Amino acid sequence: MSELHHECGIAAVYHLAGPDVSPLCPNGDPDQASRLLPRMLLDIQNRGQLAAGLTSYHPHREQLIDTHKDIGTVTEVFRLSHRGKCESLMREYSGCAGIGHVRYATCGLDDRSYAQPFERHHIEKRKWFSFAFNGQLANYQDLRHRILSDDDHHLARENDTEIIMHELSREMSGDRRPSLVEVMRSLSARFDGAYSLVLLNAQGQMLVARDPLGIKPLCFAVEGPLFAAASESVALLNLGFQPENIRSLEPGTAITVSPDRIALERFAAADRRAHCFFEWVYFANVASTLDGRSVYLSRTALGCELARREAAEGLVPIDGDTIVVPVPDTSKAAADAMAYELGIPSREGLIRNRYTGRTFIESGAGRRQKAAAKYTPLREVLEGKRVFLVEDSIVRSTTMAVLLDRIRGLGGAREIHVRVACPPIIAPCFYGIDMSTVDELFAPQFLKGRSLSTEVQDEMARALGANSLRYLSVSAVARAIGFPREELCEACITGEYPTARGQELYRIAVENHGRTATARTYEQSSAR
Repeated sequence: MSELHHECGIAAVYHLAGPDVSPLCPNGDPDQASRLLPRMLLDIQNRGQLAAGLTSYHPHREQLIDTHKDIGTVTEVFRLSHRGKCESLMREYSGCAGIGHVRYATCGLDDRSYAQPFERHHIEKRKWFSFAFNGQLANYQDLRHRILSDDDHHLARENDTEIIMHELSREMSGDRRPSLVEVMRSLSARFDGAYSLVLLNAQGQMLVARDPLGIKPLCFAVEGPLFAAASESVALLNLGFQPENIRSLEPGTAITVSPDRIALERFAAADRRAHCFFEWVYFANVASTLDGRSVYLSRTALGCELARREAAEGLVPIDGDTIVVPVPDTSKAAADAMAYELGIPSREGLIRNRYTGRTFIESGAGRRQKAAAKYTPLREVLEGKRVFLVEDSIVRSTTMAVLLDRIRGLGGAREIHVRVACPPIIAPCFYGIDMSTVDELFAPQFLKGRSLSTEVQDEMARALGANSLRYLSVSAVARAIGFPREELCEACITGEYPTARGQELYRIAVENHGRTATARTYEQSSAR
């Protein structure tokens, strides 16, 4: 699913004042806590490879908070492959606290000014802050129009990050002195969408908050004087925190950290949850545990669901020449489980080239060329075989069509039967996944209001060049993850959105279907 991208990932770390020194800090130095951020960001690099950055806080520095960010991977931005340059950066941005971000754009441009964190300078320390967030505001255009409703205001960027920065500033304006939790309480009444957020100000106060629906994941841990938070648990585990100390932040809840205390407080009612199911299917690191559900075990359960369906349908004869092949890397757990349940081998018939560089949004031809360069079929594994090709999802179908052609042509496979560990993607996402229009999706052009019948899936298979194609059902995904369906956001596979503005954007997307609109839906829509 290399043609699908997440928006970003966030991280935060704080060494509290006191006599204790955390063994997790480099050389036991509290002012070196910010050095932990590049390590954390590397573990969530899967969530964004376009840009990276951090903001650190140091009470004895002229720049009380200071930000370094740029286009590139974590290794590139922090010069991790160059010891001298990396060490120089770490000295310059040393501090007892910091926040970090990795970005992939779902809106805005691919340049440095869109990289996060966003820092807002101010002469008053409480109003001088930096923040980063993971998600997307579905009512971005409504908020934008509100800000620009008179000639006194101007926005320099086309993204919701700048909107959030101005909304934060508005809450802190004048002589009011709201707490950071009170700020979030006010914002949550105006925001529609997904927003896991980290903030750091020049008073040394940190905020970590998760939206009331819990759409995007956010984990935290405390051991001794060290507090840390990240989009995924793997970043905390690899930092050295004990697994039993790593928890998911409850939706609608914020953690505030200052030099001498940590407090957890609810800022919004969380009447329901809507965790993005794609986190377990594809986006999250397989080593992570999110909201108490292991990503690896969820993907294994998806493979078991595929095997049960295959055994029940009996569409494909299974013999000594039948193998299961995952599309690397995130399909491997599902493929291995499917193969085990069916009693056939799981083989790595596709080898992924991990050095082809970042994958950006490109033209159709660009995506095809990228897919061809990224995956090499092994003829020694595939030749003459009946192949179950297991994939996480089919979004635009460009990658899948290229893979099928290469597996059959270069690999010499006899038959290819595509099995997808996810239902068809039928609707855009307005909460942080880069698929915003109906036209760009593969499945809707075949469904056309019909149910997912055998005949429809056979039409899809012929269009792709596969011998057969089968998807999992919506209910199977919820069973595999282990959440009731009403606690998951399944908008992209059902067309039912957990927020009012998301549902309205879907109506607009359906209206625009077939009109060859080039802009993303939330860029086409106006406040209504």
